[in-house]
Amino acid sequence: MNIRPDITEQLARARADLRMGVPVVLDGPSPVIIAAVETLDRERLSSLMELPGDAVLAITARRAETLKARAYDGDLARVVLPADATLAWAHGIADPAGDLMAPMKGPLICARGGGVEGHRAALQLAKSARLLPACLVVQIAAGADFAREHGLTSLSLEEALPHLSGRSPLHEVVSARLPLEVSEAGRLHIFRPEDGGEEHYAIEIGRPDRSAPVLTRLHSACFTGDLMGSLKCDCGPQLRAALAQMGQEGHGILLYMNQEGRGIGLANKMRAYSLQDQGFDTVEANHRLGFEDDERDFRLGSDILASLGFSAVRLLTNNPKKVEMMQASGIDVTERVPLQVGGNRHNHAYLATKAAKSGHLL
Repeated sequence: MNIRPDITEQLARARADLRMGVPVVLDGPSPVIIAAVETLDRERLSSLMELPGDAVLAITARRAETLKARAYDGDLARVVLPADATLAWAHGIADPAGDLMAPMKGPLICARGGGVEGHRAALQLAKSARLLPACLVVQIAAGADFAREHGLTSLSLEEALPHLSGRSPLHEVVSARLPLEVSEAGRLHIFRPEDGGEEHYAIEIGRPDRSAPVLTRLHSACFTGDLMGSLKCDCGPQLRAALAQMGQEGHGILLYMNQEGRGIGLANKMRAYSLQDQGFDTVEANHRLGFEDDERDFRLGSDILASLGFSAVRLLTNNPKKVEMMQASGIDVTERVPLQVGGNRHNHAYLATKAAKSGHLL
């Protein structure tokens, strides 16, 4: 009998633990215990600082650049915890909300040399849990034994790394007829990843010919724009215009991907909005939070299209990167169909930044 969770299931458990503020052990030649700074409390911070191993705050190079910290490890920096570090200090390193009120957080001493696989994995886990990419990382002597003693989830770093850098396979769960305003011939397909992440959806309009390029929109979820009618972006108008065009043509596929806020999640997207209110543009806000310009994985859309039997699309988009990734993932983009709608006085600067810094064709 084998009912133990496999590495994919253990990673899902680890993400849930980090979201609740529970530390996780990454076991390997240099085992570490990690905790997401965003959900860390004072008691656990104090307990982790009492451990004999070296303790650092792992942050991304993007966040390190804002803090003027040395990213000796290329894509990340290891900020050495001072002996009197407080939870407020740790939160100040992780969260840029107070950067303008307290810009001098240093001098910050950063570690260099030695392995950083555990630190990199910690940041990847935090991102995939939709948390701020900042983790307390403490070296421990015996990973598995330590985890058993304290009832913590323990991951084999060697097993986890390939799964953290890859994407989880998607499987269709169910589909059903869904009459829509734009077309009564609608069908909704639900796809679920194996790693316990968010589900993604495909809305099929009419009965598209699988042997011909299908009009397709790869749309990332936007709660504020799609549901609330936010004027800060053009997402809602793009969604409705894409569906309307598919209804007019009588067929199409709208891929609705749960990658809110360019893949950083709704909470972090609102953090970015708050930073925009301080005067930063959308790209600068993401960088200050520790994220890249765009954390989405458009290959998920290619996976869904292939699963549905499509190999070629006419892609409704202003983003050349979507075209490039579709092509690289085996979906032939025979035409880029512009979708220039939704501009207003509230999102003028946002759209200008998308064109200037993200290459959107607006």
